[in-house]
Amino acid sequence: MSPPAKPWAYLDELLDAAFHWLDDMRLNQSFLDTAHLTGNSNRHSATLQIASPILGRPSRSMRTARLSLFLTLLSIGAAFGVDPQGRPSETGVTAESLAVIINDDDPQSREVARYYQARRQIPAANMIHVRFAPGKSVMSHTAFQKIRTEVTARTPANVQAYALTWAAPYRVECMSITTAFATGFDRKFCSRDCGATTPTPYFNSDSRAPYSDYGIRPTMALSGVSVDEVKRLIDRGLASDASFPRGTGYLVSTGDKARNVRAILYPTILQYLGGKLNLQVVHADEIQNRDDVLFYFTGTAKVNGLETVRFLPGAIADHLTSAGGQLTDSGQMSSLRWLEAGATGSYGAVVEPCNLPDKFPSPGIVIKHYLQGEPLIEAYWKGVAMPGEGIFIGEPLARPFGRRSAASDVH
Repeated sequence: MSPPAKPWAYLDELLDAAFHWLDDMRLNQSFLDTAHLTGNSNRHSATLQIASPILGRPSRSMRTARLSLFLTLLSIGAAFGVDPQGRPSETGVTAESLAVIINDDDPQSREVARYYQARRQIPAANMIHVRFAPGKSVMSHTAFQKIRTEVTARTPANVQAYALTWAAPYRVECMSITTAFATGFDRKFCSRDCGATTPTPYFNSDSRAPYSDYGIRPTMALSGVSVDEVKRLIDRGLASDASFPRGTGYLVSTGDKARNVRAILYPTILQYLGGKLNLQVVHADEIQNRDDVLFYFTGTAKVNGLETVRFLPGAIADHLTSAGGQLTDSGQMSSLRWLEAGATGSYGAVVEPCNLPDKFPSPGIVIKHYLQGEPLIEAYWKGVAMPGEGIFIGEPLARPFGRRSAASDVH
């Protein structure tokens, strides 16, 4: 069959064929037939009919969303080709290969870094000090580039990842500050008109040395509203090490059609991981009165009932929405609320990403890598194909399904 005269028409024919193939794999076709993704912000407003027939030329954002959803579904299938607990995990990122970045002009940053170094036994050479005005939400790329150049020059060659020790700034212009430190500032990681952004080769990879393999140092922020909050976060991370918790992963399917786009992945996650972990799909706007939460993935602007649930040490939780990663001044629920409620890791968008699934954590991929014994920073980063607009927060070295480190026994 020769391609149609217009390339966009050929792409849509390929995507139509792809969705028929997904149907043959018995994914949730009823959702595909009815799914409408609506991305709304002050600057964007687009209704995306993912699997419906296309009449006339589809919008660029519609084609991007359909391609993003297809690639996400395809990656989910590929991700579970290996038994998630069927092989031992290599060492990966440890205290020796994690560098901590401290803002000496921020008292909280200094105290958090001191505590973290003592608790995790971070080598002195891995403690990297910089200075900039604290508390501002956004940093310019010129100011950031100066700081990152300093950090790179002082980073020991063996370091594979970074931990930040502040909540603000949380972004560098259009990029999250964690991705900016991981990859360097690059506008390819920023979107226009609800478009896709540059993916990272680290996504769903088997790499245990991301800088050596890809030139990327995954970054996570030890963030909180106070020093005491971050200390509790750090303590939870250590408490989780090699605990092999018997908790539950809650895959929450809400009534928020614009933000519930990951729910299409839930049947496949249950199929491949249901025998390895207690997983529950909950059709509600939130869960309440649960005392065994290990994973909590949802899509909504605000999550109610967090005060009624108990997160196990090492728990991961996030909500797909536009501004969760605006940690200190979000008009929606800040991702910090998850950590305050007892989670050990979370993720949120720092600028309007629209609701392309590839810009948010893919729950099954995150869970799979965590169960394989990888630390939080590796499992979470490997679960996001396009991390440019999202910030990773939490205790990077939390490792519930890995071997216990010497630092875990230090009090």
